[in-house]
Amino acid sequence: MMNSKVVPKYAIVTLVLLAFACSFASAYDPSPLQDFCVAIDNPASAVFVNGKFCKDPKLVTADDFFRSVNIPGNTTNKVGSNVTAVTVEQLPGLNTLGISLARIDFAPRGLNPPHTHPRATEFLIVIEGTLHVGFVTSNADGNRLFTKVLNKGDVFVFPIGLIHFQLNVGNTKAVAFASLSSQNPGVITIANAVFGSNPPINQDVLTKAFQVDKNLVNYLQQQF
Repeated sequence: MMNSKVVPKYAIVTLVLLAFACSFASAYDPSPLQDFCVAIDNPASAVFVNGKFCKDPKLVTADDFFRSVNIPGNTTNKVGSNVTAVTVEQLPGLNTLGISLARIDFAPRGLNPPHTHPRATEFLIVIEGTLHVGFVTSNADGNRLFTKVLNKGDVFVFPIGLIHFQLNVGNTKAVAFASLSSQNPGVITIANAVFGSNPPINQDVLTKAFQVDKNLVNYLQQQF
């Protein structure tokens, strides 16, 4: 008969494995809060951290947590939209909170062109007007397109990292607000990145990728 005070070997192994698993569950790399953060051996030469340095709590005021977005953005541009971002760059109180916001103004038929947020999921709500919105899934999922027409009060979610867009399909202005799951979500506008990079992407790369001739690639690069 086994002594009740003696712990079986399998129970000890199980406990060790559980402890090991828990240590992995609580140990992880922090999510990036900027495009890159190159390591440096000498801290005296460092200029950035993954995020922002913290202000002395004793010096914090209510203004550190406040910003007005009442003024409509200027939509007199080629795409007919304007994004007023409220990230940690504009609102210091967002630091470490993992959230940000953007106001998007649209002229009639205005477009917030295809873009992606490398560090955030976007939650959009329409305040005024009618928007045709959508996102495209990854290559592995077959680049499926999900679209919806949104009216005032409707909401839509764009999963993190996926290319998405918003088009005002009405003949009047439209306004939407987006909440993003990062203090610094980042934005990559596809056309700007591909045809307006600095320095420009080699035209041989673009002609082969888009299966067009160099004259068209050259024209598109000039637009950006």
